[in-house]
Amino acid sequence: MRVKRMRRVALGTVVAAGAGLLAGTATASAEPVQAGQPGLDRFYHQRVGWKACGDKDLDAAGARCADVTVPLDYARPDGRTITVAISRLKATDTRNRRGVMLSNPGGPGGAGLGMMLDVRKAMTPEVSSRYDLIGMDPRGIGRSSPVDCGWPVGIMLRSAGIDRAGFDRTVRLQADLARRCAVTEGPDIRQITTRNTARDMDVVRGALGERKISYFGWSYGTYLGAVYTQMFPRQSDRVVLDSAVDPRRYGVGLFQAMGKPNEAALDDWANWAAARDAEYHLGRTGAEVRALVEDLIRGAAKSPIRIGDYRVDEHLLPMLAFNPLADPRHNAALATSVRRLADAADGKPVQPNPELEADLRFVTRPTPETQNSGQAAVLCGDVAAPRDPEWYWRNIQRNRAALPVFGGFAYGPSACASWAPPVEPPTEVRNAVPALIVQATGDTRTAYEEGVALHKAMTASRLVTLQDVRVHAVFGNYPNGCVENTVNTYFRDGVLPRADTTCREN
Repeated sequence: MRVKRMRRVALGTVVAAGAGLLAGTATASAEPVQAGQPGLDRFYHQRVGWKACGDKDLDAAGARCADVTVPLDYARPDGRTITVAISRLKATDTRNRRGVMLSNPGGPGGAGLGMMLDVRKAMTPEVSSRYDLIGMDPRGIGRSSPVDCGWPVGIMLRSAGIDRAGFDRTVRLQADLARRCAVTEGPDIRQITTRNTARDMDVVRGALGERKISYFGWSYGTYLGAVYTQMFPRQSDRVVLDSAVDPRRYGVGLFQAMGKPNEAALDDWANWAAARDAEYHLGRTGAEVRALVEDLIRGAAKSPIRIGDYRVDEHLLPMLAFNPLADPRHNAALATSVRRLADAADGKPVQPNPELEADLRFVTRPTPETQNSGQAAVLCGDVAAPRDPEWYWRNIQRNRAALPVFGGFAYGPSACASWAPPVEPPTEVRNAVPALIVQATGDTRTAYEEGVALHKAMTASRLVTLQDVRVHAVFGNYPNGCVENTVNTYFRDGVLPRADTTCREN
């Protein structure tokens, strides 16, 4: 999931997913293919040709870009190759240069070439000047041999609806999305995985002539970073994992974990909107505002809401709330969106506000630049999902009362239910690689418990808790002096805090 707008792919995981239901599945903890083994030396020792990025912001910042060649299938290094696009903002303090810092913005499916332009704004000059800051479009994404399944929708994330008819429509849609990927991309799509992306990162390390890499990741990027530390512990330097995924739940379990915090976030927002009823007219109490949202969803199931050129049904409407709930700074935009949807449901001729328009366009009208079938390739290629539709239906029904708005999303099927089996088992993360884990207690994409679980799995890590803040992705996204000081100190000195740390709102 990217972090700032859903159209940029905000899963946490838009999003991400994991499964206790996969207990007993074999796990991979050792790296079977790495530098020095036959066939890989040419990738690790390739010459990197830097060039202009062809991106306004990156070029203006003085970044340079390159394409790094990697095997499509690391088990067959003499077979087909693909390229992975990277960007570099060079260290300016060459005397105290620390090395390279790779990054990932989340998703999965987030293009990361320009990510460090945002992140470095939260860095002190001491930190940003000592690292080559490396952005990267992971394999299958952006400029890195992108997956494009030719979907009729922009993203697979949907609510399964409020009744059996809506659920059955969702099952058919998700099966069709998986079928399109199998037909359009063929067997190569099964190599678009987190483990292969971690291997790509290590090839980048070697191609850049570095012994180790430092790393910063948001959301799904924390899972990628954790997998890298497990596969390449001796090549891992200073690692910061912000808004973390529990690797044991990566798969459908992570989606399930989103249900409760999103319902809580909806209540928090509803109370905010109720305090401003004179402006938005959504209800005088939080309960009234929530009731309005639930009524809109039920009404959209009977007759989709027509707003501008769009039709919003019960599958889309919860997702239009899911995105802004990840950050309290989007409260006003969400209130405006709900007000306009309510007016449209009443038959008034209204147009969507800019934020709602952007999200609707992303979800319903994919372009080669915005389509997000690469997210499915990674999620479904990493961990097998249950295939029986009835398993999902039973879970939705069991949780419908507690999760009236987001239960159909959290427990519903995705394209992964119809995907080919993964080419290798998922990674069991359990190591003593030092890392700093940052987690907000109100995170709606990767629940706070996810970060706590990763902290336990990475036994030499420290946890930085941002207390009582509803936000997904902190450092470089949500200003907080305590978090910024802790992260910058670690990147500067390489020394973790002596104990876990709690930060509060500025």
